[in-house]
Amino acid sequence: MPPTETGDDVPPERPDVDPTPGSVHRWPRWVYGSGSEPDARFSFANERTFLAWIRTGLAFLTAGVGVAALHNYFPGLVEAQIISLVLVGVGVLSGIVAFFRWMAQEKAMRHNRPLRSSLMMPVLSVALAVLAVFALVALV
Repeated sequence: MPPTETGDDVPPERPDVDPTPGSVHRWPRWVYGSGSEPDARFSFANERTFLAWIRTGLAFLTAGVGVAALHNYFPGLVEAQIISLVLVGVGVLSGIVAFFRWMAQEKAMRHNRPLRSSLMMPVLSVALAVLAVFALVALV
């Protein structure tokens, strides 16, 4: 409907609709349906962090598939099979944790609560160190 000077384009007040702009069609409702809208810069930063965790998970998945393909050419390498399974597992875990972490951080920002630190960072660090040791053992 085109805007008019009389204000006919303004919909009537609806008590069943959340007054936060855009929150009616945003998912997940349990995140966007409560609290107040944070500064968009913080929400975008949270989204960029989520996407970085997704890229990290994809990198682990890709490495796992690559090691599994290498295992096809060198079937005697039992370490390669273990390494590929761990890489794929960490990649999947990274993607799952990224989504739940994004939701928790967004909800914390909407309720003006402090943001929690991530347990996934030390998990990824330890996994990478263990995989590096396995790779060194497999190469020697």
